Amino acid sequence: MTRSTSLILAAVVFLCISITSAQQDSKPATTQAVLAGKLIDVRTGNVRQHAYILIAGDRIQSIADSAPSGIPVTDLSSYTVLPGLIDAHAHTLSNPTSQSIAVELRTSIPQHTLWGVYNLRLWLDHGFTSLRDACEGPADYPQFALRDSVKRGIILGPRITAAGSCVSLTGGHGDGTPFSADMDLPRRPNVADTVDDIAHVVRRDIKYGADWIKLMATGGVMDPISDFHVQELSEAQMAAAVEIAHRAGKKVMAHAEGAAGIKAAVRAGVDSIEHGTMLDEEGAQLMEQHHTWLVPTLYCFQHDMETGLSKGRDPDSFAKGKEIMAAQGPAFKLALAHHIRVAYGVDDDDVDESVSKEFGALVRGGMTTLGALQAATINAATMLEKDKDVGTIEPGRYADIVAVQGDPLADITVMEHVAFVMQGGRIIKDPAHPDRNPVTHLK
Repeated sequence: MTRSTSLILAAVVFLCISITSAQQDSKPATTQAVLAGKLIDVRTGNVRQHAYILIAGDRIQSIADSAPSGIPVTDLSSYTVLPGLIDAHAHTLSNPTSQSIAVELRTSIPQHTLWGVYNLRLWLDHGFTSLRDACEGPADYPQFALRDSVKRGIILGPRITAAGSCVSLTGGHGDGTPFSADMDLPRRPNVADTVDDIAHVVRRDIKYGADWIKLMATGGVMDPISDFHVQELSEAQMAAAVEIAHRAGKKVMAHAEGAAGIKAAVRAGVDSIEHGTMLDEEGAQLMEQHHTWLVPTLYCFQHDMETGLSKGRDPDSFAKGKEIMAAQGPAFKLALAHHIRVAYGVDDDDVDESVSKEFGALVRGGMTTLGALQAATINAATMLEKDKDVGTIEPGRYADIVAVQGDPLADITVMEHVAFVMQGGRIIKDPAHPDRNPVTHLK
């Protein structure tokens, strides 16, 4: 071997050692660990016993049988551990104390925004570390301010993916002015009666920061003026909204109760159907063929039957709710029979009372316990295109971790009592320190 060849080989070996050393040095150091008594893999339903979740900064580094010495370990050995939960149909500005139109008229946008700050803490307290806001009424988009404030660390709350305005026909579900004809109010910027109107409203939402576009494909239940059986936005309008949104890299969700509106929205190419309460066989086939997501919001309607008129709800709205309940069960079973992809969403103003009870409603409706857990984790993350960051406890994902006592695969109602919450490596709720980040719970 010549001297020059030896020098080249030595240089190659030195370079390889240097690269390996650099790679090892660049690997972030483990900063903490969580010991899970039982760790549920929500992809498969497999349960790992006595597993250490190693965390580097705000991300999961690995799952191991032991933890490095010298780092803090949170002991959850008596708990079942799952990924942080996701509510894919939230209305962050909701007032949980009232369903009265009169109260709504007397509530300023700043007060709505403060309700949002309060509600976000409740979502976190119940283990929901991410959510999708499913449109809000104010024209200046307080939900975007909340989203950005959470991201910057100004306020505590789930990571927010936000729709813009509730895009509606005049007089439709989302019109926002269910008043007498002699009250001549200015046209709201979310109202679209033509395809050209749709283009303007959608582009306005995108201009000011919408992640999703929310279309009102049919009438709804909570407002006193629309008919949930009736298709409202035309298929051409919805197709235009989808084209504009998808071209801009945004996705589209459609409030759709009645069968005709569901089918029109699916044909138009929307990414998710919200509620889908009157889904029929043809609609289920379409959703299956188009791979359209369903966010069924089952418990919201059930809860409304429990609260009745006690929070000032309009009697006409309550009557619609009673009618919708007869269709809810068969429609959801049809969705399951067609293997339609389901994501967890609540759509209830009273976050504290309702946000965790959709699990039980999904299982009572025919879903498996694993399916219900997947709806609130990997499914919701996939629908939101956030599955590289959230939805599972895997290396590279955010250290979003929740823990419950008991086995949710055997009894899904244990999800109503989340004991531990971590978001991005930060402990939000800890049974060992109940005074950590206390939350006010309104009666």
